[in-house]
This record gives sequence, structure tokens and C-alpha cells, in this order.
Amino acid sequence: MLQGCASSSAKFPPAPTAAAAQDYSYIVGAGDNINIIVWRNPELSMSVPVRPDGKIATPLIDELVAQGKNPIELAREIEKQLGKYVRDPVVTVIVTGFVGPYSEQIRVIGEAAKPQALPYKLNMTILDVMIAVGGLTDFAAGNDATILRSSDGGKQYTVRLKDLIKRGDVSANVEMRPGDVLIIPQSFF
Repeated sequence: MLQGCASSSAKFPPAPTAAAAQDYSYIVGAGDNINIIVWRNPELSMSVPVRPDGKIATPLIDELVAQGKNPIELAREIEKQLGKYVRDPVVTVIVTGFVGPYSEQIRVIGEAAKPQALPYKLNMTILDVMIAVGGLTDFAAGNDATILRSSDGGKQYTVRLKDLIKRGDVSANVEMRPGDVLIIPQSFF
């Protein structure tokens, strides 16, 4: 009977403490805001939102897919399109409002105070995520939480949220990867 009450986290290995890839480059996603600066052409420079379909529109460019590209790739694509109308355009793209593509967002589900999706940031840790979602509910089984890591082929890892948040055990703080899903189960007693 007591075996059924044992921790469910025993079936998954602990999450590795270091997870970030050093060659990470931000990918533009729907909902992002981007500043497009066209050197010596202020009338073509502007701030535009990336629409839900992942496209942007600017003067002289009706539609251009922005989602899935990093800012440099997007700038080169805009230069290519503007090159039909402007001699040797030089474009810089700066992302100012970050949402990112769904595939790179950190999702928190279950017994978090405010479950939500968060934009991934380089060197983001589980503590950063827990601060953003407002911590655990009173009914959370924090030490039974898991990370579902799509970048590792869907592997699941255990994380010790209760030890980190309630006891201040920084050894339980692990780095997140783009696309991670943090699952916080409910405690049964």
C-alpha cells in the first residue's frame, strides 16, 4: 500500500544543471515587435509587429515571412526585397518585444501560481521560471516536478522545486532549454 505513495519522480533521471547551448541565436516568432532600420532611408525605417501568421509588412514590401528567422537573416531578406527599389540598402533588424516561436517558449503547467508560456532567454534557470510564474501553489508536489525536454527527443527529467524554493537549495537550480515544458503535479496529501 505504501509503495503506491512513493515519489513518482524516481522513474526519471535528475535534470542536468547545465543545459544552454552557447551558440544560441534568437529566432523571431509571432507576437514579437521588431525595429527595422534602413540606413539613409528613414522613411523605410519603422517598428512593426510580427503578425500571428508569422509575417510582417513594411513600405515597399507587402508580406515577408519573419517567423523562424534570426534578426540577421531577416535583415538580409529585407535588403533583398528592398534592392528592387533602393540602391544598395543596408538594413538592421532589432527585436524589441520578445515572445519567440512556440517551439522555443518555456511552458509551465500544473500547480504553478500562474501557469503560462514564457519566452526563452539564454542561461535561463528553473528559478527564473518559478519567479516568473509566481511560485508553487499550496497543493504542489514540488519535488515530483519534471521537465519534458523536446531538444533531447522528449526525455523527462526530475527537478526539485520544493527544495529550491522552500529550502533555498541552489543545487536544485537547473538551466532551461528552448522548448522545455515544466510539469508540476498536485500533491495527494
